[in-house]
Amino acid sequence: MTQKKAQIKCQLAASLRHRVIVPPENPSKPFLSSACRLAGYADQCRSSTKSLSLSGSVFEQVVENERGYANEKYFMPCDEQEQTRLAILYQCFTSILNGQPSFQSIPRSAKRILEIGTGTGDWAVAVAERFPEAEITATDITCFQPTDVPPNVFFEIDDAQEEWTYTEPFDFIHIRGLAGAFSDWPAVYAQAYQHLQTNGVLEVADFGTISLGEQIADSYLSIYNGACASAAEKSGCPLGLDHMKKAVIEKAGLSIGKSRTFDVPLGTWSSDSRKKVAGKMALIATLEGLEASSLRLLTQHMDWKVEDVRDLCGKVQGELMRPDAQPFITCQFTVARKLPT
Repeated sequence: MTQKKAQIKCQLAASLRHRVIVPPENPSKPFLSSACRLAGYADQCRSSTKSLSLSGSVFEQVVENERGYANEKYFMPCDEQEQTRLAILYQCFTSILNGQPSFQSIPRSAKRILEIGTGTGDWAVAVAERFPEAEITATDITCFQPTDVPPNVFFEIDDAQEEWTYTEPFDFIHIRGLAGAFSDWPAVYAQAYQHLQTNGVLEVADFGTISLGEQIADSYLSIYNGACASAAEKSGCPLGLDHMKKAVIEKAGLSIGKSRTFDVPLGTWSSDSRKKVAGKMALIATLEGLEASSLRLLTQHMDWKVEDVRDLCGKVQGELMRPDAQPFITCQFTVARKLPT
């Protein structure tokens, strides 16, 4: 697919599948927020995102509280600031996986690969480059993916909670970072099962709750975590890692092959050199993500004022940046397979 065709396909899909609500009058929130500067990694943030060619202007956003969203429901923004955070988060995952695109090795024989919730499209592009003979389909509810991409990657506007209409099965399905996105994970897994080849693989990866190395009673972080969890429950799309439990995935007919949980340090406090690299990226993404993850949830479902959400986020940032905090976040990978019947 040429660059022009990729963009046209995204534009056409957006026009057919989504109603434009409000064009962004002021889409100019800077790429680097104060959180990134607070962490002291501004130069690294710039270098990690400067090569992206994003087509965010193709898809108009719902603007709330100076943040752009894909629709009226999904709690995470999709604006330029969030695109930067997602690009950094991709680097964090890559570091955790020691440079590999996935926890489960993708077989060289794979011909069709699907990514649900592609975000900036980094994973799909990287896999397309590694597997030039495979066709990579990457979906999201909005369109801000690159247009200068390998010819074997196809970006599509789609909502994974709706019926999947693919006519050919996939060898590998990848879902990452979608905690809080779906109200019915078993239904999503059932569709993944339906659209996998026999012996095909589903890999799900997600981050859990932020924690401090030494728990502090009534910390701002505990208030933040509790408020976000309550708001997500009210929204019908819970946060956390319950969607990765064995019983939830195997209910769809899939068989769990392996699952692993990592505690990823936030910052460079770990003595492990590899964890330092992942930790630096994870800290930036976390500091940037505090507001992104909470603003719509708390204002829509808990009736918080915008300024109160931002004030709490600032206080949590301060706790995470304390020299003795040693914060970390849980990251889980689960691999399931469609066995022969």
